[in-house]
Amino acid sequence: MTSPVRLALLGCGTVGQEVVRLLHEQSADLAARIGAPLEIAGIAVRRLGRDRGDLPVDEDLFTTDALGLIKRDDVDVVIEVVGGIEPARGWLVEALRAGKSVVTANKALLAEDGVALHEAAAEGGGDLYYEASVAGAIPLLRPLRESLHGDRINRVTGIVNGTTNFILSAMDATGAGFAEALEEATELGYAEADPTADVEGFDAAAKAAILASLAFHTRVGAADVHREGITEVTAADMASAQAMGCTIKLLCIAARGVDPAGRETVSVRVHPAMIPRSHPLASVGDAFNAVFVEADAAGQLMFYGRGAGGAPTASAVLGDVVAVSRNRLAGVRAASESAYAALAVRPMGEALTRYHVSLDVADRPGVLAAVAGVFARHDVSIATVRQGSAGGAPGRDGDAELVIVTHVAPDAALAATVVELRGLDIVRSVTSVLRVEGGA
Repeated sequence: MTSPVRLALLGCGTVGQEVVRLLHEQSADLAARIGAPLEIAGIAVRRLGRDRGDLPVDEDLFTTDALGLIKRDDVDVVIEVVGGIEPARGWLVEALRAGKSVVTANKALLAEDGVALHEAAAEGGGDLYYEASVAGAIPLLRPLRESLHGDRINRVTGIVNGTTNFILSAMDATGAGFAEALEEATELGYAEADPTADVEGFDAAAKAAILASLAFHTRVGAADVHREGITEVTAADMASAQAMGCTIKLLCIAARGVDPAGRETVSVRVHPAMIPRSHPLASVGDAFNAVFVEADAAGQLMFYGRGAGGAPTASAVLGDVVAVSRNRLAGVRAASESAYAALAVRPMGEALTRYHVSLDVADRPGVLAAVAGVFARHDVSIATVRQGSAGGAPGRDGDAELVIVTHVAPDAALAATVVELRGLDIVRSVTSVLRVEGGA
């Protein structure tokens, strides 16, 4: 075997500790796969002396000087599991420009400024790998940028946030409301003390940007992704979905399309949606992730597994470490960023889908005709209408409930429809608007 490949680990939290343990436990196998042993040159942390259990490393390896560790001549590969934008961006740009290879799990940074990282990698000649940034241990990003590189991907639909999937799965199974399901997720450790990034869709939006960039050879950033969270999904919404033979999932959807001028574009969005029980993603429960890819030649592909957690994420990190280490020993680097297509990102208003709209309306003759007229004026075709008493209480204050499911329409047309509906005196409230995906 040749000289060791020396690693700098930035961060030693849940994922970082699992990386250290796996490096120790699998050292012989990893060395055999790479053709050289892996050695930790140093571990950068925020605080020294913190209890990190029985990690099999010398305390002398820990440092608070991340930049100094990165700049060391004996460091070949930098592993970043700190997260956040700064100071991680500065550290990784420094490492890449110096010709070191980088393995990162930092989805937020890649979605915010992946361009700077790719440009630094090209300048320095090192590798930038980030399999762990989306869907944990699920082999997904490398198939998109390597295995499917000879194919044309048309659509990527995924459940890429375990916390929200656990919450929505619990609501579906038990009839609980959002607050109750979130409380359960927090008690079980699926949700953070501050769950905003998950339940408001920020985490999924960052992952959607990364997936779209790889799938469509186009630079897509977090700001290009239309984002909605799940905080407004109610138990009534879930019951209505069940009545349609559907469930509700927080989906990331990236798709090719054509704009009104006939130019090829991409749309990238994250929002809750009803999907039929027959759809492969409908059965993805608990905190699992799954991504459904549709390509010209390969057809439909499904990637499924645990999308978060220390061990699954560390597994993906080490897979990248093996790849970049092999490349360094062979004196080669992986293919650089593929953004040749440079497709425009289509605004959300042009996105086409179906809609489920619930209204509380006055219970009197002519209401249905008036509501249908609003939809017609905005060229939104109605597929089905279900009518009942508001809140399930017959005759409550003379109100009734209308549940309308549309045919495919542009998002802007539906939004305009909802605005006009809210201005009608016969409409007490628009209680829910949900998109319907998957051909239900």
